[in-house]
Amino acid sequence: MLHKTIHLQENATLVTYILECSEAVNQGKKRPAVLICPGGGYARLSVREAEPIAIQMNAMGFHAFILHYSCAPAVFPIPQLEAAKAMILIREQANEWNILEDKVVIAGFSAGGHLAASIGTFWNQKFLYQALEVEPEKIRPDGMILCYPVITSGKYAHRDSFRNLLGEQDKEQELLEQTSLEKQVTKETPKTFLWHTYEDGSVPLENTLLFASALRACQVPMEVHIYPRGGHGIALANEETQSTGDKNTIIPEAQNWIRMAGEWIRNL
Repeated sequence: MLHKTIHLQENATLVTYILECSEAVNQGKKRPAVLICPGGGYARLSVREAEPIAIQMNAMGFHAFILHYSCAPAVFPIPQLEAAKAMILIREQANEWNILEDKVVIAGFSAGGHLAASIGTFWNQKFLYQALEVEPEKIRPDGMILCYPVITSGKYAHRDSFRNLLGEQDKEQELLEQTSLEKQVTKETPKTFLWHTYEDGSVPLENTLLFASALRACQVPMEVHIYPRGGHGIALANEETQSTGDKNTIIPEAQNWIRMAGEWIRNL
């Protein structure tokens, strides 16, 4: 495995989990790649939504990358520029890292889901591709996996995420509208896999439903799973990502989401 940390810019790094080939096994085999954006309300990064996810992606035969992006006091669009830069690097190194160029996926959890969905909706906006001096297609993911994502800045918003992302700008209506991602979906938005729990008390289920409705209106293919049990931030929903001393983060019926996401990636 090629496991290293790459510095993208001052406060952002990309950690690689690249499956290497050998002469004896899978020489030259190209694989899908998944860029993982952990959650944490744009205030911190959750370790439970980082390496454990990358390892599971590796186990399914995918290359994985974890983006350690800037959080508060960094404000929009700094995390978005960092995620875009990570996507560009992965695409530029596709041949060296044996990546299938039509299966580069971005995955995000909670506020990391907002970041991932930002790349899926903003990839062709000038504030990203002009700032990074690239063709917008180098930023565009081939698919998005959004896990209990923060999406809307409206009635069902996770307010702390938007306060952290926007800082003193959080009262500017134009920015609140721009970062309410159900309003940014177009027919150019990538295919999307979403999942959420009905009982999520931090980021309401409506975030996923609003985004799914917007995708449907634009005829963007999607797969959506809603689990009846489980609070926010359950990650793999098993013992590996159990919150310390909290058995409520072990939800057996929700543990199949990553297997289904893997099949979805293969079928992109």
